[in-house]
Amino acid sequence: MFEVLTDSFRGAINKIRFADDNRALKKAVDSLKKSLLKADVHHKVVRELLKNIELDTKKDGIGKENFLKAIRHHLTQILTASGHYGFVYSSKPPTKVLMNGLQGSGKTTTTIKLAHYLKLRKKKVLVAACDLQRMAAVEQLKQLSEANEIDLYYNEDEKDPLVIAKEALDRANEGLYDVLIVDTAGRLAIDDELMNELNGMKNIINPDESFYVADSLTGQDAVRSAGTFNEKIGITGVILTKYDGDSRGGVAISIASQLGIPLRFIGMGEKVPDLEVFIPNRIVGRLMGEGDIEGLAEKTSSVITEKDAKKITSKIRKGEFNFNDFLDQMESVKKLGNMKSLIGMVPGLSQYASKIGDMDLDNSPDMKNIRAMISSMTEKERLTPSLLNNSRKKRISNGCGLSQMEVNRYLKQFKNAAKMAKRFSGKGGLKNLQSLMSGNKGPAGMR
Repeated sequence: MFEVLTDSFRGAINKIRFADDNRALKKAVDSLKKSLLKADVHHKVVRELLKNIELDTKKDGIGKENFLKAIRHHLTQILTASGHYGFVYSSKPPTKVLMNGLQGSGKTTTTIKLAHYLKLRKKKVLVAACDLQRMAAVEQLKQLSEANEIDLYYNEDEKDPLVIAKEALDRANEGLYDVLIVDTAGRLAIDDELMNELNGMKNIINPDESFYVADSLTGQDAVRSAGTFNEKIGITGVILTKYDGDSRGGVAISIASQLGIPLRFIGMGEKVPDLEVFIPNRIVGRLMGEGDIEGLAEKTSSVITEKDAKKITSKIRKGEFNFNDFLDQMESVKKLGNMKSLIGMVPGLSQYASKIGDMDLDNSPDMKNIRAMISSMTEKERLTPSLLNNSRKKRISNGCGLSQMEVNRYLKQFKNAAKMAKRFSGKGGLKNLQSLMSGNKGPAGMR
């Protein structure tokens, strides 16, 4: 996400090389204007934003730092709408959430993503299947709920979604759930039937949150449809989906500035963990290529405890990292979601995120082969990789269906990765990683 905007900000800032250079400032502002319009930011928003940036830069003195400060300030201001960010719990459980949106926006998947996000934060969540318009919606929820161990309420014998919503609310109260998330029907277009049903649903469950799920790839159409839903039924926030596929990123700016409705979450990929809280100053940091260390810390702490992190770091430093540790870490990384997004959160590495692409560690052929190889080891071999002599490697090769040459290659990669992790876990680790990402050979010992 954000590649177009991030590159344009970097390019515009680099145009200002000398202090008090009005011509350079004009070139930088013009460059920024073209990029923002290309990124699908509304022309009125662009005009107001650039006017304020130019005025502030001139007032404080033309220069890179002041230009950068003005961009950061006004972007944060424009992305900040009145309301809450992230998820806000009701003082009286369950917190009731109504999910609204048009067909094809990713509403059902986002419902499960939100439930998973809350589950990681130790909340007891119930999802209600009230989308009876799309034939596959209930089945999709069943499969996703089962795969992610999320409780689901549905009633195949009932054809009225309002009745199901009432039953789900009763179940949530009886089961002492912290959160009830209701997946509602969508349509291909906004119509009276849809709005009447949603209003009926709203009256029954009296939601604490009413989220509109918008497809970021539809650009200004997402802004217009969110505005209509807000007028007709009232929404407390917007969740943008498919944001990993929208390198332009302008729709986020347009929704916040034109509608005054807070963006609450953004979907960063197809997997269930790929949902991130939208907090304006953090997003601006990523737009400016500065990363989001707070967001990264929050995300990792939800799946890796401080105790576990210290334990694994200690093992890496002592050279005791084994195959069981490797599998455990892969499971944790899976829960963190999109790798491209994670790299973009690391200060100093965000500019390299676009080079990484969409890494799928779990489904890559190499990862499947490594899992098969480790599964063919004894418990003692997993705990002590140094035991693996030629006869053991041959037995493992026969057990996992790989050639002995492939087994040797994966074992060598594991050994090298453990050495590299040891170097990164020590002093100056971030600098070593930055050097590696930029294509340099790195410090002695990594060449």
